[in-house]
Amino acid sequence: MAGRPGFTFSTGPNGRLLLLEGDWSSAYADDVERTADLLQKTSGTGPLVLDLTKLSSFDTLGALLVNRVIREGQASGRAVSVQGASEAAAVLLKEVSQIVAPDIVVPNGNKAISIVADIGESVVVAGRDFMGSTSFLGQVVATFGRLILKPHRIRYTSIVAQLEHVAFRGVPIIMLISFLVGAIVAQQGIFQLNRFGASTFAVNLIGILVLRELGVLLTSIMVAGRSGSAFTAELGSMTMREEVDALRVMGLDPIEILVLPRVIALVVGLPLLTFISDISALFGGGVVSWFYAGISNDVYLERLRDAIGLQTIFAGLLKAPFMALVIALVACGDGLSVKGSAESLGRQVTDAVVKSIFMVIVVDGIFAMFFAAIRF
Repeated sequence: MAGRPGFTFSTGPNGRLLLLEGDWSSAYADDVERTADLLQKTSGTGPLVLDLTKLSSFDTLGALLVNRVIREGQASGRAVSVQGASEAAAVLLKEVSQIVAPDIVVPNGNKAISIVADIGESVVVAGRDFMGSTSFLGQVVATFGRLILKPHRIRYTSIVAQLEHVAFRGVPIIMLISFLVGAIVAQQGIFQLNRFGASTFAVNLIGILVLRELGVLLTSIMVAGRSGSAFTAELGSMTMREEVDALRVMGLDPIEILVLPRVIALVVGLPLLTFISDISALFGGGVVSWFYAGISNDVYLERLRDAIGLQTIFAGLLKAPFMALVIALVACGDGLSVKGSAESLGRQVTDAVVKSIFMVIVVDGIFAMFFAAIRF
């Protein structure tokens, strides 16, 4: 068929002449690939001249395959030359000839060694992340100390704007999820305790579990997924567009301008959201207790008042600022670590959310052990 790639051999004064014909382009990609493979197998030995006079079309794909024939011929010790190339074809061949094939790394065949190597690499990466996070924390603390000495440099407008985004706009979803979780805890508690005729003790379970653990933990996880990912994406996009570098060129500190307002807003906003979450979860538990076990509102509030005290309330609220600090530092640090590609941005956002949730649970466990040690 006219237009399809092909070739013919003949003998010329400079050696074997190879006349390329037809359409050597991506329109006939499969045919071009097969023709190039056949050409390599049948080109023989001795000097070889590639004649491109009869080519009807020639693009980058054709140039890559022709260049492959040239390279393999030269690698085998034969002289290979090109004639009859148009100006455009000559430019293409010159450009693709400068492409260096990447070195192929042959994986080690020993599975055990590969597993140990992967574990070692993961440990090294984790250690590097830990050192980077520690260094970033030091920068944030130093910058915060400078602002304490010069309070006029604090960007109150940015803090309020971030506080609106983190706290105010997050109230509806926090209330909804907390209400549902409180209702589920109440339903399961009543269902299990009803076997022993102690369904009213579900109120104690709801109050203590929500106020000490579930409220702050659930809020922190949702904030890490919602606001933490937003921080990483915002700072990562600014890093990709070199806006952070522009701030440094202008003599401004990105930590002071971009990071601290987000950290302060999250440290202030998370305890407020935790309190709202606690109230919503207790309300959800009260609604389910009323419908599911017939516990009236008066009885529910009375038992709740007997089961909890100020230390129960503060046990959850005291964790919130520390969890907020961890979330903000991880999110902002990963945002500023983004490289110049969309793939890097997506990877850093994912890593920030995962690390934030992990660190939130670690902080919660540390506080649980600390409160148990001091009997709080």
